[in-house]
Amino acid sequence: MRAFNRHLKFVLTASAAALFLTVPTVGRADDSVTRLLDGLGQAEPAEAKQIERELELIWSRSGSSSMDLLLRKGRDALQGGDPQAAIGHLSALIDHAPDFAEGWHIRASAFYQLEEFGQAQSDLMQALALNPQHFQAAFGLAALMEQTGRIDAAYDGYRAVLSVYPAHEQAQAGRDRLAPLVSGSDT
Repeated sequence: MRAFNRHLKFVLTASAAALFLTVPTVGRADDSVTRLLDGLGQAEPAEAKQIERELELIWSRSGSSSMDLLLRKGRDALQGGDPQAAIGHLSALIDHAPDFAEGWHIRASAFYQLEEFGQAQSDLMQALALNPQHFQAAFGLAALMEQTGRIDAAYDGYRAVLSVYPAHEQAQAGRDRLAPLVSGSDT
């Protein structure tokens, strides 16, 4: 179990580092994403929320109207309180567009609601592998680590999110909540 936790912390730390060390690639991050992410690091909270919404819109475009429809149906089912239906739509999306990070990210939310934490973690890791700049997937992974008692990994994850998006209120709260529990922490 200890070896697993060390491995998990390594994977989380590596994913977090990739959030801000990855060179954007064609199809995943264009000039507008780079510009928005750069602005996110300097933005005041209200402006940061607007940038977050713009990034979410960009990251929600698969390039296929059919895949976008499956994503929308998955989100609607999730918001409507039916995570099982959401998983159905999002699994179909992932089957047809496995390189579309947002499908993995949103399906992880559905698995999380069903308390299928292993599946949620796997999907979040895949979303981050496809889009290492996806701070919401990184936040979800940090929250999952906290939920499952992996405090050091969760703390590191929240700090990684804040290195990209300093105004992320939930990541700030997570970092501050866990700081007293982590030895050698510096908030």
